[in-house]
Amino acid sequence: MKRRSIDPETPAESAELSLCEALLSLKNADEMSAFLHDLCTPAELEVMIDRWRVVPYLLDGVSYREIHERTAVSITTIGRVARYINQGSGGYLAAGARAARRRAASKKAKA
Repeated sequence: MKRRSIDPETPAESAELSLCEALLSLKNADEMSAFLHDLCTPAELEVMIDRWRVVPYLLDGVSYREIHERTAVSITTIGRVARYINQGSGGYLAAGARAARRRAASKKAKA
């Protein structure tokens, strides 16, 4: 985490809440994509995409080696995501469950 030597005018907690509110204000995936491309460097976005890419596999119990073979995401990154799924704040689990429901509903609608 980035350390700051002086106290910023806006406390980090307030700035984090403001970012969360900005993300929640976006109406659809296109708006979110545009925001993320403006907010993040290409490398930062790639890291987040890699992390998110492995979540469904981990939730399905796929082995790290198999996930690596399917996604080309490093074993280290896969392990880091798994650790946060198991010991984190619940964000991956909440988003992963909602994404799984959307995928299931989409498959059902196509059938």
